[in-house]
Amino acid sequence: MAINHTYFHLFLVVFAAFTSHSSHAYQLIVGGKDGWVINPSENYNHWAGRLRFQVNDTLLFKYNKGSDSVLVVNNQDYDSCNTANPILRLDDGNSVFKFDRSGPFFFISGNKSNCDKGQKLIIVVLAVRNRRSSPRAPSPSPAETPATRTSPPSSTSPPGVQAPAPAASDGDAGDGTNAAGHPPPRSYATPACAPSFVLMSTVSFVLSACLGGFIAAT
Repeated sequence: MAINHTYFHLFLVVFAAFTSHSSHAYQLIVGGKDGWVINPSENYNHWAGRLRFQVNDTLLFKYNKGSDSVLVVNNQDYDSCNTANPILRLDDGNSVFKFDRSGPFFFISGNKSNCDKGQKLIIVVLAVRNRRSSPRAPSPSPAETPATRTSPPSSTSPPGVQAPAPAASDGDAGDGTNAAGHPPPRSYATPACAPSFVLMSTVSFVLSACLGGFIAAT
């Protein structure tokens, strides 16, 4: 029976590791197939309003290196399209930004003229306690706003937030979701990690050994 207990404990450890890997973050391409451009087919804040973002999710900004960039800024610099004092500058053409906390994040183009024309984005990251299986349910959606806004954001709802946008239709493309409730297309939102084949094989092996030991003991 001691052998059976050993197998059982080993199984629990491996199973716990397996389930922890099955909970993964997502990477979403900003603007879908359009990428980070001046005139996307869908306003960036409308795009963000149809998705749900959590801590450890990442954004992928795709643009022409050398002709554009992405600036992470505060609320005031977002409103005025101030490119002189960014919190973070991304300029490699395929820039990845990881959310390390909940709350609002503000992104603008590194070209002020582009930002003035609307190349800017607000993302509201949900608190950790709000769980989700895929980034398909809407989060608070910042409304399309002019270059200047007057009120700073709060920790729960940034200025210009409107009601969650309606779910997209099945034919919607370039956003990472659809009304049928399926996860976004892999090209727009992909899991940052997934259970490995080796781990799954290990679980199967340990389970088989555990059952074999139990049968032999009986």
